[in-house]
Amino acid sequence: MKKIVFIIFVLISFNAFAEKEYQRTYFENGNIKSEGWTENNQKTKFWKFYYENGNIKKQGHFLAGKEIKYWKFYTKSGALEKEGHFKNGKKNDWWLFYDTMQKVNHKCQLKDNQKNGYCLMYENEKLVSASKYKAGKKIKEWTTFASFKKENKISDLK
Repeated sequence: MKKIVFIIFVLISFNAFAEKEYQRTYFENGNIKSEGWTENNQKTKFWKFYYENGNIKKQGHFLAGKEIKYWKFYTKSGALEKEGHFKNGKKNDWWLFYDTMQKVNHKCQLKDNQKNGYCLMYENEKLVSASKYKAGKKIKEWTTFASFKKENKISDLK
């Protein structure tokens, strides 16, 4: 019986310290600065961050205080600036970057916050060049889609 009481006490104590809480912070002007869930004093689940003017700055998921999954970033005026994947707090996989008209300017494959794979450059939504990177260093560039296709498999872009 003492073991059961002890186990119940431990479980209750653990739950008290592992409470999830929805938090909001505010700028001095009263506008919301950030909002999201915390667990064990670390950001978790979905969060939103704002500029002082009230526009959204960025939004995405956390796990144990580190960015994970898909995030979106915005300019102060509210235009989409970039979006992509995080893994364990670092940018990974494909990231899309937008111009002032909110059209894709370029998209790149990243690994641990560095370009690692292909980067595709666009003008007016048309592919104009491609580059390949390894650990942040450019190792090859193509200025036409035909030359790119000649040396690469389109399936490599997935």
